[in-house]
Amino acid sequence: MGVTKCRRLLEKAGFACVRQGSDQRDHSWTVAGMGAQSVHVLARVGKARRARHGPSERMRVKAIKTLLVLSAVLTGMTLNGCAGRGPQNDGPYPGDDVNSPEAMRGRIMDRRVRPGITVLLDDSIKLVAGKRVALVTNQTGVDEQGRRSIDLLFSDSRAQRAGIKLVKLFAPEHGARGTEEREHLADDRDERTGLPVYSLYKETTVGPPDSLLQDVDLLIVDLQDIGTRTWTYVGVMLYTMQAGARRGIPVVVLDRPNPLSGAVAEGALLDSTIADPSPPTPGGKTNGFALYPMPLRHGLTMGEMARLFQAQFKMGTRLSVVPVRNLRRTMWFDDTKLPWVRPSPNIPNLTSALIYPALVPFESSNVSVGRGTNEAFQRFGAPWLRADSVARLLEDLSLTGVRFRAERFTPSKPGDGKYDGRAIPGIRIEVTDRERIQPSRVGAAILWALARVHHDSLQLRPAAFDERLGSARVREALLGGADPDAVLDRVLPAVIAFEKDARRFHLYR
Repeated sequence: MGVTKCRRLLEKAGFACVRQGSDQRDHSWTVAGMGAQSVHVLARVGKARRARHGPSERMRVKAIKTLLVLSAVLTGMTLNGCAGRGPQNDGPYPGDDVNSPEAMRGRIMDRRVRPGITVLLDDSIKLVAGKRVALVTNQTGVDEQGRRSIDLLFSDSRAQRAGIKLVKLFAPEHGARGTEEREHLADDRDERTGLPVYSLYKETTVGPPDSLLQDVDLLIVDLQDIGTRTWTYVGVMLYTMQAGARRGIPVVVLDRPNPLSGAVAEGALLDSTIADPSPPTPGGKTNGFALYPMPLRHGLTMGEMARLFQAQFKMGTRLSVVPVRNLRRTMWFDDTKLPWVRPSPNIPNLTSALIYPALVPFESSNVSVGRGTNEAFQRFGAPWLRADSVARLLEDLSLTGVRFRAERFTPSKPGDGKYDGRAIPGIRIEVTDRERIQPSRVGAAILWALARVHHDSLQLRPAAFDERLGSARVREALLGGADPDAVLDRVLPAVIAFEKDARRFHLYR
């Protein structure tokens, strides 16, 4: 099977094949629209063409896998998003050339999940070859072996042969090492590489300033999201895309899994009167996360959100997304077998990440969410809390996948300063079935129960609470005693509409 025939069969199946270079003798192509099998997603074929030519999704995937193996074995054609001939492979695949038939066949048959940084170096190095690169990352930017993206782009032989020059680093909230819990983070220097690290978290989240982009040809974003709308790393990515559009600098997003899987979206959408994609300004907007009307638990990866922002905000960013290889939407983070790295000091494990959407609105209240303990976002409490009464109310609601148990805990040097060193009454949230728990309903029930038992003691900062919860109407209804399930049921049509619209930005099945 020749290159031309293989390409035509792929196009007939509903995929766009884009020549990598302008040289007509160059037979290196990128295949777009291949979901989890794609690396560099350039385009999707129109619906009419897919309806005319495309078989069922399962048959298409099977056909593509077969064609990839045949093309790799017989022609060495650059499919599966490979960026062309040339760079040598240091990975665990046979053969020296990453685009040799043996190396490509090894990657195709390897079903292990690989993050965007690995896929970039294995298959899409042409995206960054010969570029002066600024990398937006922190401690979560690692490959499947736990090696830092910083080190891989700085000194890995594949990067060096491709002429990549990593010139500077940008770090989001919590700093490059992910250990800071304060504002006004100072610029720093990476100890291992000596590269300058510029903080993107001053009073709040900001993007790379134009003054630091004059010696940059390419911006790369490699950050781990946790599947919740309030995560500031998403704001950093958006502001980086805006900076790239202003300066005419391409942006590459190295994708990572959504830890909570991409199978579920739930919770109130951010009200359109609150959503604001513009960067924070002195004396103006103060947060870097209330960006777009999406559910509290959005079900997207960073790469998928980048595609959504690119389309909805019409920024004109020259955006490329390097997807995760072999990721499925139903996968939780521990299903991927990738190393868990704390995305922030107070998300120690996947359980905290799962419950985080329930408790994050209470950051804007006088309720402790467990910061300063080993299990932040798995408990809440306050000195005035009648834990037994509130836990009993919550248990009586019979929420699926979760239980509530009264306890006491002592925050130690919490980042939010709440009740430091005091043993306070609290309630532990125990996940009994992660496939059935709906954190947004858990959070709504907690607000309802606290308002019912402690109406005079509970204190909220309404505007900041609404930025996290998503809706003043939902907050007011719960504080007024409305049934929490009924309140969340009323937002379901908007969630369903969001899920339907977001499918066009999906990279994984």
